[in-house]
Formats: sequence, structure tokens, C-alpha cells
Amino acid sequence: MSAPARLGRRLIQLYAGLVLYGASSALLVRAGLGLEPWNVLHQGLSELTGLTIGTVAIIVGAVVLLLWVPLRQRPGVGTVSNVFVVGLAMDGTLALLPDARALAVRIPLLVAGIVLNGVATGLYISARFGAGPRDGLMTGLHQRTGRSIRLMRTAVEVAVVVTGFVLGGTIGVGTVLYAISIGPLAQLFLRLFAVPAPAGDKTVAAGTP
Repeated sequence: MSAPARLGRRLIQLYAGLVLYGASSALLVRAGLGLEPWNVLHQGLSELTGLTIGTVAIIVGAVVLLLWVPLRQRPGVGTVSNVFVVGLAMDGTLALLPDARALAVRIPLLVAGIVLNGVATGLYISARFGAGPRDGLMTGLHQRTGRSIRLMRTAVEVAVVVTGFVLGGTIGVGTVLYAISIGPLAQLFLRLFAVPAPAGDKTVAAGTP
């Protein structure tokens, strides 16, 4: 694959993944059966401030990105794009989706949201344009503190979930199902959407939006 074609494919994957990530998160919101950790916080802040959940996601992403400065992390084009595209896609999808009340509708929305989130994660990460702002925060804390990434991720996400729940965010079976399934799904789709790196390129992208 030529360099221009490879770059074009990577850009398409990046923005398709970010849009799909926002849309899949909107499906989880409409399902009302539990959100992924950061969106529990976003939803709680949305309830508190009256702002849309997508707008809150953009603001939180921008604040987290500012925290990269003292942690000496370097954002990529994917990192900056993540801050804006995911939130806009989430709000746009929510505007199109009606409220779901019947469990027979909410369960398929939950399953579809989780699977599509896995697809989005595979698209976005395999594009290799940089980690998402929230994952960069965790790797930065790992580098600055010497603690394991697993510990940093767990500590940050537990704090995020608890804060979001206190503020009114939704925790439920969907939160648990997301936690146990997103890893295997992301791994599957990372392999499926992998873009061959040019000879000598050892860049490894990591992290989710």
C-alpha cells in the first residue's frame, strides 16, 4: 500500500471510529442500563449543569488534555480530534434517537452499543494517531508515579464512576457487561482493522477515547 493510500485509510478509520464511538455511547445512554465509566461522570455532570452529555464530554476531554502538560504527554491529531468529535457525535445521535422505555428495546440498544463501541475502538486505535486524552492521563500518571498502568487506570476509573454516580450518572448491568466485554471486542477489531505500518515504523498506539 502506498504512503498516501495508507494515510488516507488511517484518517478515514480515525474519524469513522470517533464518530462511531460517540454514536455507540449514545445507544448506551438511551438503553439506560448502565454506562461506561467516563460517561457515568459525563452524565452526572450533565444532570448537575444542564449541559448536554456531549458538551460535558468535550469540556472534560479538554480539561484532561490540559493535564497532559505537567505529565509531559504529547497529543496526536487523534487525541485532539477525540475531544471534539466524540461529544458532537454523541449529541447528534441522541437528538435522532427517541427515548426507549420497553426493556425489549433497551436490551438490544445496550448490546448494540457495546459491540459498536468495540468496533469504534478498533478503528480508532488501529489508525495510530495517538491515544485518547483519558488514556494519556493514565499513562502519564504511570510514568510520573512509577505505579502500574493497571493500578492507575483502576484508580482513575473507580474515582470517575463513583463521582459520576453521586452526581446522578447511571450504573447498572450495562456498566458491568461493558467492563468484561470491551477488552475482547477491542482486541478482535484491532486485528481486523490493523493498517500495515511502513517498514521501520515501530509506533504503537494505545488507549481508547
